[in-house]
Amino acid sequence: MKLTKVYSNKNETFAPIFLEDGLNAVIAEIRRPENKEKDTHNLGKTTLAKLLDFLLLAQRSNKQFLFKHLSLFESFVFFLEIQITSDKFITVRRSVAKPSKISFKYHNEKHKDFTQLDDPQWDHADVTFDRARNILNSALDLRDLSPWGYRQITGYLLRAQNDYTDVFQLQKFRGKHETWKPFLAHILGFESSFISEQYETEKRVDDSEKSLETVKTELGGLNLDSGKIEGLLQLKLRESEKKESLLSQFDFREEDAKLAEVTISDCDRELADLTTRRYYLNQSKSKIEESIKDNSILFDTEQARKLFEEAGVFFKDQIKKDFDQLIEFNKSITEERRSYLEEDLKEINDELDVIKAQIDNFAAERSKNLKFIKEVDVFEKYKSISKDLVRIKADIETLERQRDNLKRLQELRSELRNIKSHLSEVQEEIENNVDTINSAPNSRFSKVREHFSDIVEKVLSRKALLSVSVNQQGHIEFLAEILDDDGNSTSADLGHTYKKLLCVAFDLSILRVHLGGKFPRWLYHDGIFESLDNRKKENLLEVIQEYTGLGIQMIVTAIDSDLPKRNAQNSPVFEDTQIVLRLHDEDSSGRLFRMASW
Repeated sequence: MKLTKVYSNKNETFAPIFLEDGLNAVIAEIRRPENKEKDTHNLGKTTLAKLLDFLLLAQRSNKQFLFKHLSLFESFVFFLEIQITSDKFITVRRSVAKPSKISFKYHNEKHKDFTQLDDPQWDHADVTFDRARNILNSALDLRDLSPWGYRQITGYLLRAQNDYTDVFQLQKFRGKHETWKPFLAHILGFESSFISEQYETEKRVDDSEKSLETVKTELGGLNLDSGKIEGLLQLKLRESEKKESLLSQFDFREEDAKLAEVTISDCDRELADLTTRRYYLNQSKSKIEESIKDNSILFDTEQARKLFEEAGVFFKDQIKKDFDQLIEFNKSITEERRSYLEEDLKEINDELDVIKAQIDNFAAERSKNLKFIKEVDVFEKYKSISKDLVRIKADIETLERQRDNLKRLQELRSELRNIKSHLSEVQEEIENNVDTINSAPNSRFSKVREHFSDIVEKVLSRKALLSVSVNQQGHIEFLAEILDDDGNSTSADLGHTYKKLLCVAFDLSILRVHLGGKFPRWLYHDGIFESLDNRKKENLLEVIQEYTGLGIQMIVTAIDSDLPKRNAQNSPVFEDTQIVLRLHDEDSSGRLFRMASW
């Protein structure tokens, strides 16, 4: 699969771009001095990447320039010619006005113009978006990507400036490891089915844990076991049967006797016990209140001194001081005792409140039962028992629901244990597969790793390492890093320039390893020479020429000032046949779309 032509229904605004098998350069020339220091120039080299993505059936997005400026592009219809095999081509037609209606035309010659072709002459005319992707996927026949389609790899083939931030995880895959890690592992030669199964199993674990929490909530946090619930349920069922039997027989003598027994034995006994307890508590309360009231010291040393003087007896200061200290000591003891008495009083008052509520409840129950016993109207008794039966049946339903939830809880716990056990097995399979592939010298990954390292070393004269491992959570991890002379990881790969080079090296290595199979053979790299020094630019150009010579089609874009600097006697960086598009900043004729800048 290679790209051979991009064109539109408006040649005067968007001229056709013819692409060849090897190197294709899009050069932006900055001719106006005031623009030379600018970071962006809006000439269209990055816009071309976005247009190609649109024609390769990217989802419509309002952020895409065609729809962000719909009034400018609504009348455009674009065409992309793709080479499937050496003598077979397919052209994609997609309009801005109806982006979800796509047409296809098969043909045997390259660089055709189908702008005037009527709908009946297309092999597939205005098919729906999803069907269009299936048709194109089938036509391209990229079996090495299976079970994934061509769109899964498009992000690696088509890198604009914001696609160099990570070698492996593209912007569209942010936060969704399950959408790209299995695929990347697959094209690197690892067993992707294990990785896909791992993410699916983890999702099952999450779903099962959520279901578990839901059932726990429905149980209301009750600490019940199945045996206790079954016992309570049996008691309620027997009680329900007796009530139903009474209602069906319309004979309430047994119920009267039972209520009389309960009223006389249980209620009366409980009331008596509670009344006795209340009596003793009230007695204790009275004594404590008296003690608190009487805890006062009546002896006054000053009055004693005056009394002694009047009697003609000398009351020494030392005696007064000793009495004062004794009084203070007694006061401290009295205060401490008072605090304990007040605590006891509070406890007694609290218990008296509880006893009062219990006495009221038992009295009400006793009154209700006596009323039932004394009730002459049999229909009133029927209504009363019916109400009891409704309550009992409600209790039965609650217990049955709790029993079912508890059973479901036990099933979910067992299911969760099995899923987690399976997850551990899958993670072990991943670890074994990664170890096997890493250690196999002739594996696909070993070859990718070798080519990757060679490219970086040719360009930077530094060693680089491409590695795949399994982290502590059991997930596969991909790493690309630049090494120092001792083979240690450095932070050089963190810079944007070197990060871009690692992306280029990775993409080229992948395509080279898959050259003999059903795999794409084209790449689009935007701003490839930017920020490199002159020697490294020359080295990178040599790598590009080497890989295009192997059969890989490369579309590279660059500003003229970023190209390698050469003396007048040296050959130009690109041959004229390799420059497929020249852009400039003199006027609108130099832009990709020959119109005013938007």
